[in-house]
Amino acid sequence: MPQIPIEIQLQTVPHSPGVYQFYDSDDKILYVGKAKNLKKRVSSYFTKTHEYGKTRVMVKKIRLIKHIVVPTESDALLLENNLIKKHRPRYNVLLKDDKSYPWICIKNERFPRIFPTRKLIKDGSEYYGPYTSMKTVRTLLELVKSVYPLRTCTYDLSQEKVDAGKFKSCLEYHLGNCQAPCEGRQEAEEYHRQIDDIREIVKGNFKSSLLYFKHQMKALAAEMKFEQAQKVKEKIEILENYQVKSTIVNPKINNVDVFSIISDEAYAYVNFLQLSHGSIVRSHTMEIKKKLDEKDVDLLELAIVEIRERFDSKSKELYLPFKVTIAPDLKVTVPQLGDKKRILELSERNAKFYRQERFKQIRIIDPDRHTKRIMAQMKIDLRLSAEPRHIECFDNSNIQGSNPVAACVVFKDGKPSKKDYRHYNIKTVDGPDDFASMEEVVFRRYKRLLAEDESLPQLIVIDGGKGQLSSALKSLEILGLRGKIAIIGIAKRLEEIYFPEDPIPLYLDKKSESLKIIQQLRNEAHRFGITLHRNKRSKAAINSELEQIEGIGRKTAQDLLKNFKSVKRIKEASVADLAEAIGISKAKKIYETFH
Repeated sequence: MPQIPIEIQLQTVPHSPGVYQFYDSDDKILYVGKAKNLKKRVSSYFTKTHEYGKTRVMVKKIRLIKHIVVPTESDALLLENNLIKKHRPRYNVLLKDDKSYPWICIKNERFPRIFPTRKLIKDGSEYYGPYTSMKTVRTLLELVKSVYPLRTCTYDLSQEKVDAGKFKSCLEYHLGNCQAPCEGRQEAEEYHRQIDDIREIVKGNFKSSLLYFKHQMKALAAEMKFEQAQKVKEKIEILENYQVKSTIVNPKINNVDVFSIISDEAYAYVNFLQLSHGSIVRSHTMEIKKKLDEKDVDLLELAIVEIRERFDSKSKELYLPFKVTIAPDLKVTVPQLGDKKRILELSERNAKFYRQERFKQIRIIDPDRHTKRIMAQMKIDLRLSAEPRHIECFDNSNIQGSNPVAACVVFKDGKPSKKDYRHYNIKTVDGPDDFASMEEVVFRRYKRLLAEDESLPQLIVIDGGKGQLSSALKSLEILGLRGKIAIIGIAKRLEEIYFPEDPIPLYLDKKSESLKIIQQLRNEAHRFGITLHRNKRSKAAINSELEQIEGIGRKTAQDLLKNFKSVKRIKEASVADLAEAIGISKAKKIYETFH
């Protein structure tokens, strides 16, 4: 069957909510997406100019468009999620998380056991979770076992076998960890009341357990059973201490899922917190690998569906940083202040911490990915047309107008390239004129690079404000490089970043990695320039000390330093040694001065 042109396929796409699928010439699925209006969304791929190269490449490969119409947007979102998981299309985001999570199992038995597991068996048992770490599960089970005596054996404690006396109490009974239901010492009704309380504790609700133990403690105290009352009091303290540690917001906030998202050029990180009775009962952060120019709202919608499905969440309310389209039976709240806002901020902090940890790991494991991410982010932050793989930074150094020098430092792929650093003595400027000095140095640097046919940087950073930036621009203009190399100035006081012909400076986030690299460049240029300046001043001081001797001029002083390398060695030299360099008469004068 001949291939139908895309223009004709587009004409048959309906104006309804649904899911669309793009296929290539080999009938391989490229992309799955959802839309409120299929016609508008699908057509936009072929009518607008795409900023990202990956999107342009994908659109060129599309040969077949399929679509599925659904009743609502929320249905489209669920279907999109299922199709992405099923087909894993090349250009869809990658939800990176395939590990199995631990659950707490309450076994379907006459006297149920409680234990952690990673396997779900359909035998009527109850499973709570999944939890994001086994540590959380163990902590909960330790709490439960410290308060409630439960059996750990695997015996079949049916009524007939217990009545027949088939079992004997074990060491756990004598240690006080079990009440020996195997010998009929504990009624099934009492055991199940404990299980009911444990269910509530696992859900984050301690209220019923605390009330029961408080009534029990008072009853025992009234009966003068103070030792037993003290043991119950200890259980109350264990529960209250655990609750204090886990309660972070208003206890009235119950059965709520909280989601936040942090994203950069290549990845997004979605944090999920589940709240029950004011306590966090679950926390998880998902990493999403972007493939095209996905927006945060689309990524968050997809992540919410995936995470709620994965963790079997039944919460009816969501706290989110912005409105999204989710199932109509869910209440979406965008908190503005108070406890709800604080819990959303906590979720955002968790996402940021996770992102930072991933960056540290990637820097060690995959330095290339780390470099690509930083370069891509700098391109966005500094409004550049290309990634600044090669950056050069200039700084002037002079103290009270003496010994003016300049430094040029070079960073490649975000790291110092010290072999490319250059020092400059200012030749055409008299006195402390930073603007004229900057103009001279920039001109000399790029005139030479052009003459030697060397590669030019993608970005020039000038240490200084508008004045120094304007001076550097004059040199680029003369050399015909203005507009071919991006150039910015950074002022020290408030770290303002200036662009040519833009009077309003840019202020990057103080924690921004782009700003940190620019600061590192500026500091390195300052350090490198000061080194040369210090050496020049030191050399000038040495020359001055020798020139103060009557009959010794600058030429003689330089000859002496060339031969002896330092003033200390000149002072220690004999008349004969000095005479070899500068003649006997001058040698005697120097020797007599220092001796």
